[in-house]
Amino acid sequence: MVDWDRVEELRSKGWDWDKIAADPKVGFHPDASVQEAGRALRGLYHRERSRQRRRKEETPAAKPPTKEEREKAERKWTLPRVGYLLVPVVGIWFALAYLIPSPVGLLLPAIPWLALGLAVVAFILLFGLLRSSGARWSKVYRTTVVTGVVLGLVISAMIVLGSFLFFGCPFLPSTTTSQPAGWDSVNVAPWHENGLPVVFFYGATWCPYCSASSWAVYKALTEFGNVTGEQTGYSSSTDVDASTPELVLASLSFSSSSVSFQVAEDTSGVDGQFPSTGNCYQQAYFTAYGGSSIPFVAVNGQYVHGGQSLIDPSTLSTWAAGANGGAATVQTSVLSESGAAWSAVQTAAWWTMAFIVKATGDSVTSLETQYHWSTATAHAVSSDLDQLS
Repeated sequence: MVDWDRVEELRSKGWDWDKIAADPKVGFHPDASVQEAGRALRGLYHRERSRQRRRKEETPAAKPPTKEEREKAERKWTLPRVGYLLVPVVGIWFALAYLIPSPVGLLLPAIPWLALGLAVVAFILLFGLLRSSGARWSKVYRTTVVTGVVLGLVISAMIVLGSFLFFGCPFLPSTTTSQPAGWDSVNVAPWHENGLPVVFFYGATWCPYCSASSWAVYKALTEFGNVTGEQTGYSSSTDVDASTPELVLASLSFSSSSVSFQVAEDTSGVDGQFPSTGNCYQQAYFTAYGGSSIPFVAVNGQYVHGGQSLIDPSTLSTWAAGANGGAATVQTSVLSESGAAWSAVQTAAWWTMAFIVKATGDSVTSLETQYHWSTATAHAVSSDLDQLS
């Protein structure tokens, strides 16, 4: 059988017909009666070309798909259509969770999980559009996008209703107002327990920043009520600022007529393990304002300190791992308001107290008399209180 592609190749090179007919790769085997092989091959070549033209002319041209056929194909769940559905679903959920971390962002926080999900579905859409040979925008796709928008709103609404009706979660916007010493204020209803403003601490004993901050919270609590059950310890020996001395806040028993204390603190000692929360308020506040890092402190639900330490743990390195009397020395210094350890703790402790005073609505003078504050502490808290808005 003649290889016509080979014939075309040799013709393009300028070979004559006799030479082409003699090429073994062409596969031309004329009858014994043929005297001029080149001439015979040429005649056969032209007859073959004529047959090809006739077949081409007789073959009907492919009809373009009708509108109904195109829409039927687009209704299939191809990658573009899946992307057009999921991008608005996840996008709306992400936007609302970012703007209203509680309750919309409680099931999945906007950062990082919903942001990561949005990136994935956006990639699916773009990849699908690049691979698709059909229309990139059509009535079917527009309907799919509208469906995605509706689903995104429905999912968010269901989370809101479920959080409010079944768990009593608070409404917390993402917007905050900057306050001194790394604190922020939030324009929301106060967080009370038994009619008292709540002081909430979220942290872990392995965390050096939590360990350092524990002293400020501990000192503030001792100035607003009766604290018992103190246990001291040290942060992880393998983390930065290793073995920072700490007061284990989870061990405390606290009674007060002015404030209430709630704590979620991981005491496992396992590096990187965050504590579980005891109620929806605790989880909501950390999700909204904790910045995904510890420690986190909230006072009355209206003043929050998240994303950084109240106290630099390096300032307590003198007493790390039990050196120079260790955590016991720090505790004595803080309670007596004297010595080097108190110098490292006092500023953060006084600011924490100032926010608690603000939450109670009492005056520094009345609290100073009720809880027997030192003159220095009363003066410092009063000065800090004057700077709060």
